[in-house]
Amino acid sequence: MKTNVNLNQLLDCIGDAVIVSDAKEKIVLWNSAATRIFGYSEDEALGNTLDLIVPERQRQRHSEGYSNSMATGTTRYGTSLLKVPARHKDGHTLSIAFTVGMLFDENHKATGVTAVIRDETERFAEERTLKKRLADLENPQP
Repeated sequence: MKTNVNLNQLLDCIGDAVIVSDAKEKIVLWNSAATRIFGYSEDEALGNTLDLIVPERQRQRHSEGYSNSMATGTTRYGTSLLKVPARHKDGHTLSIAFTVGMLFDENHKATGVTAVIRDETERFAEERTLKKRLADLENPQP
């Protein structure tokens, strides 16, 4: 069954951020959920590197991994759900969960990466609170 889906409409109606970056880590696609989650408009994000949302302390490691993926055409993450910190436009830290996929040209040369990202900040904080409460119950202070 073939369907006539408008890709731009699809990208803008889903609740998760969809970000695509090219081989040089420049953002080439940024949907409306990415704006909601990270605070940057599409115009602000396009053409910038992923350093826009990667916290400073993770940038070197991220950049090295990204470069390696572009050189080898592989990612060690595959379809695994990654959970990492990210940075909002206003500077506050987010907890995000995402999957990544490699993009290739017709010669199977890596041309970029796509990421589907969900903001898990609230859920992560709730989980941390519950874990602390459980630890307090299991180890009561005299």
